[in-house]
Amino acid sequence: MGINAPSLYATFGSKEALFQEAVALYVRTEGSGIWEQVETAPTAYAAIEHVLRTTAEAFTRGPVPRGCMIVLAAPQMQGVNAQVCDALKAHRQANGSLLERRLKRAVEEGELPTSTDCRALANYIVTLQHGMSIQARDGASRETLLAIADCAMTGWDALTR
Repeated sequence: MGINAPSLYATFGSKEALFQEAVALYVRTEGSGIWEQVETAPTAYAAIEHVLRTTAEAFTRGPVPRGCMIVLAAPQMQGVNAQVCDALKAHRQANGSLLERRLKRAVEEGELPTSTDCRALANYIVTLQHGMSIQARDGASRETLLAIADCAMTGWDALTR
């Protein structure tokens, strides 16, 4: 590539800043489609289904490394760079918060019962998505991840009573 340390530091300031730029690019390109309909989908069910099915497609797309950069980089960064770990954690938490807000709106609009534990349900969906990332990295096919999404959505009624 011809990139040496002085040119990297002159351009980005640090390896951490370069990584942050890579994460920002990933969020804008690879990750954006997953979350784009959470607030605009006609129902919470449709929003969650879109997240999970789009996750399956995004995590198995093309020859690029499979899975999610924000999920899979976290264990490798633990104890190495607190600033990077905190930034990755913030991205993951933002996704969970987005889902929780959408679920709360569904409760307010009468789509979901008032007994719905929106935080637990949002955490469940995020945990499922993180597991799909690991499955993809381990070589799971798109069909396998779509089947996982379908299983989760089959249980929607039980999860939202």
